[in-house]
Formats: sequence, C-alpha cells, structure tokens
Amino acid sequence: MSQEQSNPAEDSFISHLVELRNRVMKASGAIVVVFLCLMPWAGKIYDWMAMPMMVALPPGSHMIATGVITPFLIPVKVTLLVAFLIALPVVLYQAWAFIAPGLYAHEKRLIAPLVVSSSLLFVAGVAFCYFLVFGVVFKFVNNFAPQSVAVAPDIESYFSFVMTMFIAFGVTFEVPIIVIVLVRMGLVSVEKLRAIRPYVVVGAFVIAAVVTPPDVMSQLLLAIPLCILYEIGLLIAPLFSKLTQAPEHDEVPE
Repeated sequence: MSQEQSNPAEDSFISHLVELRNRVMKASGAIVVVFLCLMPWAGKIYDWMAMPMMVALPPGSHMIATGVITPFLIPVKVTLLVAFLIALPVVLYQAWAFIAPGLYAHEKRLIAPLVVSSSLLFVAGVAFCYFLVFGVVFKFVNNFAPQSVAVAPDIESYFSFVMTMFIAFGVTFEVPIIVIVLVRMGLVSVEKLRAIRPYVVVGAFVIAAVVTPPDVMSQLLLAIPLCILYEIGLLIAPLFSKLTQAPEHDEVPE
C-alpha cells in the first residue's frame, strides 16, 4: 500500500497550534522574568498597593491577615499582578503577532500602535482607579462606618476587591480599542454605534453599579469615563478604518 499523504489543512492547523504555544510561552516567560525580579520587594509592593486604604483608615489602624500563609501569599499575588502589568506590552505583542500572518501589509503596520495604545489605556485605567477612585471610595466607606466599629480590613479581601476594580477600570479604558476593532472588522458600523448610544450610557451605569461599591461617587467615576471613552472610540474608528483600507495593489496575507 502506498504511504498515506499528509493533509495540508491538518498540517496548517498543527503549525498554528505550535505557533500559538510558542507565543503563549514567550508571553508567560516575560511575566515570570519580571515577577522573579520583583519578588525581593514583594512586601513593599503590597504596602504600596495598600496605601490608599491605610491613608483612609483612622490613625493607628492596621490591616489584618486571618490565614496562616496569607501574609506570604497575598504579597506574592500582588507582585504577580504588577509583573503582568509591566509585561503587558510583551503579552499584547505576542497576541497581535500571532494573527499578523493573516493580515495585509498595510494592516501589519498598525499592529505596533494598537499594541502600544492598548497597553497604555489598560495601565491608565488601573492608575485612574488607584490614584483617584480608591481615595474616594475608601474615604467614603470609612467615614460611613459607625464609631463603635473598629475598621481592620483583611488583606485577602482587600486584594480581591482591588483586583476586581483594577480589571473593571482597565477593561473600561480599552473601550476605544474595542469600538475601533469592531468597526474595522465590519461587525458593526459607526452609525449603528451612535444610534445605540443611549443604551450604552444605561449599560455603563448598570456595570458601574454592579462592579463598584454602593456609593454614587465611585459609580460615576466608572460610568462617566466609560461613556467618554466610547465617544472617543466613535471619533477615531472612521479615521482608523480609512487608514487601514486596502490599497489598489496589496499583497495577499501569507
């Protein structure tokens, strides 16, 4: 019997899986390298993250740890989060590089701006949350607490809250990129996005009410930037689509 010939489609699928594995390993490697470099300062990194809460607490108050290994585990998790943020450009670049072979030449030239803008916007969302929102939220919560209650937050609960808020604001600041990509891929038009603007505004306040603590100020601090960034996306999307239109003679993706 003649040897069975390999299936080109199957070979292509396997090669894509290998490429995906390599990209994931490179992105993970970047995070691990940064994480290992930061580990000696894990305690100080947690103190930095806890600073907004400590400033809002009454003088002499401290956070507590109820678990046996929590004082070690939580600073490690915080350090891993910081390592991810620092390595985010590498992670996003590996993601874009994976899809680059399926893009035209004029589209490939825009990968770098998208990677840079996505990284900066996510970090900007985290910074906005840390420097502005936390100060407002923690001050409100601690001022609202009865005098008979000694406020001593558990570090594990605090870390979980901070993670939720960082992700919420980081993703919120990615709204312009999401709008631009949706329009460029032809999934929805700018006119349609403008038409559903009232629903987006309502949705922004619903998301803010679910994600943030139950005070009006913190909800506004999430909902208002989301609406503003949505409008920015609507302004940039037509320009981006025009810049990425295929020229009359463009090479076929590899």
